[in-house]
Amino acid sequence: MIDEAKRAEQIAAVSKVTWVGLIVNVLLAVLKIVAGILGNSRAVTADGIHSLSDLLTDVSLLIGVRMWTAPPDDAHPYGHQRYETLLTAGIGLLLAAVAIGIVVDASVAYTDQHVRHAKSVALWAALASIVVKEVLYRWTAFYGRLHKAPSVVANAWHHRSDALSSIPAAVSVLVALIFPELYWVDLVGSIIVAFFIIHAAWEVTMPAVNVLVDKGASEDVVEDLKALAASVEGVKDVHKLRTRYQGVAVCVDLHISVDGSISVEEGHSIADKVETLLLESDYDVADALVHVDPYMTKERYNQQRRIRRRGRSIF
Repeated sequence: MIDEAKRAEQIAAVSKVTWVGLIVNVLLAVLKIVAGILGNSRAVTADGIHSLSDLLTDVSLLIGVRMWTAPPDDAHPYGHQRYETLLTAGIGLLLAAVAIGIVVDASVAYTDQHVRHAKSVALWAALASIVVKEVLYRWTAFYGRLHKAPSVVANAWHHRSDALSSIPAAVSVLVALIFPELYWVDLVGSIIVAFFIIHAAWEVTMPAVNVLVDKGASEDVVEDLKALAASVEGVKDVHKLRTRYQGVAVCVDLHISVDGSISVEEGHSIADKVETLLLESDYDVADALVHVDPYMTKERYNQQRRIRRRGRSIF
């Protein structure tokens, strides 16, 4: 769980990087929309609208960080990290919606023949966006990974998609400037922009969806966690290990088998050692629930099963 000092640190870091992104997005969105309109480029205008969508995610992060870092309460005994997961998925869906809107706009423009020759001002705006947003992506992603904040990393990918989407926008304007008869290439450029955004939406949304549907850790991670638990002295077997993610951290519950002749206190002590080892591992375990079973040989297990069957057959 997040303590108050760590929570304050995460809020400060997320707020700092998000405020910088928000200011940059405002400036770039205005620049590209104005340049796209003056430069007769739908691709650059669409790119500016994409930058505007970044503003919504920036505001969501500034509001949301105080929610998902809040300590557990009676209504949310496992904490509030799923709010961050939900926000991350929302960012991805917003990206997809922006992409669909761009494709529809380009299709309507081509059908209605609302296409005009591009001007160089649109090209310079697209080039500036490529450089600025790539720098912003790298800086935001660094802070997101440093503070283990998936929504910040997702927002970084939003910046990266904006940088990538500016490339086909710039190329399409350049081609239209060099070959005026190919004025329609600007519409193609805007559709290519949309596909870049859809790819980014998929990369952002699917990991968040996997967390929301309680997808467990990979088989390799599960085996490593089993091996850690089994390494504790007194543990004779590890079974029924299950995992699920709470934000970026993993929650683990498992059964361990110990010598059935030892005291309850001794069995509890072994379970505590297993829990501590898992929580201090490199797998970012947020919680570990360890159930203690008496160890039985295969022969003893089969004998117990036969007794239970005879008991059921009597009734």
